[in-house]
Amino acid sequence: MMPMHAMNRDYPETLDEDVEAFKLADELGFEEGWIGEHYSSEIEQISSPLIFLAHIAAQTKNMKLGTGVVSLPIYHPAQLSSHVALLDHLTKGRLILGIGTGGLGSDFEVFDLVEADRTAMMLDSLSIMKTIWASDPPYDVEGKFWKVRLKDMIWPDLGVGPLPKTLQKPHPKLAVSVSSPNSGSIRVAAREDLMPISANFVASWVVKTHWETYCDELTKLGKTPDGANWRVARSIFVAPTDAEAEAYVKTPGGAYDWYYDYMFQVYARMGAAALLAPFADTPPETITHELVRDNFVIYGSPETVAEKILALREEVGPFETLMMTSHDWTDKAVMRRSMELLAKEVMPRVNAALDAEPFELKRAAGA
Repeated sequence: MMPMHAMNRDYPETLDEDVEAFKLADELGFEEGWIGEHYSSEIEQISSPLIFLAHIAAQTKNMKLGTGVVSLPIYHPAQLSSHVALLDHLTKGRLILGIGTGGLGSDFEVFDLVEADRTAMMLDSLSIMKTIWASDPPYDVEGKFWKVRLKDMIWPDLGVGPLPKTLQKPHPKLAVSVSSPNSGSIRVAAREDLMPISANFVASWVVKTHWETYCDELTKLGKTPDGANWRVARSIFVAPTDAEAEAYVKTPGGAYDWYYDYMFQVYARMGAAALLAPFADTPPETITHELVRDNFVIYGSPETVAEKILALREEVGPFETLMMTSHDWTDKAVMRRSMELLAKEVMPRVNAALDAEPFELKRAAGA
């Protein structure tokens, strides 16, 4: 969940919807719930995934809670490492820390990061946070963009000096989002031991390059690729019949149609509409939001959606975690039913099919 809400909706209403979606996912047995971070966007209204997850922690019981993602260049590492440690304790060790460089150009402008080397800032921040979590005062951490020093005001008898440590040791699992073809970020993921998350707003042929690039970088490092570390996000809608699902997804102005129209316009204004090409050889001039919508959304009956998920995995590579991207609940009952069908009917079919794979095929896929 980034989340993605239609414009001009009431903020308290959409926040309640986000909370309800998380609680439902936990009740249905979803293994993870992720929330994004955006500031200057009316449709993506969560400015702090840390605050949101702290709020939802006591309202969920089982699923892990992930930041998808926290933009590291925005924060001082000492501040963020302390907030992450607090959240890890509040979630009882259920936190997964997704990190990134940020995703909105308007946010970059707000925080004066347009010309910044945000990838270098992200890696510098991560290194400093890891050092803080692994050490005690005095602190003398000299990074490229930040420094953390605490030498004089340390009073052990009064408990003054130590920065908070995470509950999980040495720290929560780390993840990073990737989107562009042959993404440089996924090479960073391989080098820094981060779990890659392939975005929902890229075509399957792009997702395939993520696995290929990940494997290439890990091979250079002498490491073995493992699909258990890879998450793939998709827009998914399940209905009792294929016809009902298709009609809902293709409803003009509906939750899925509106979102992909929005994404198409965003990319077009950046001069990058070609990045939404459903196929590698799709002529850029033929790309429309309807073409993107129809190729990017996995929709249908439970049987059809299960088949499409298995076909996707066969095409792109052996990801072991499928992330369902949450869309606006224009019809709450229909969207709740879609989540229920996905959990109760689709995924049992998918997992049964994967369990039935020959052992040698599973081993080759990293399962």
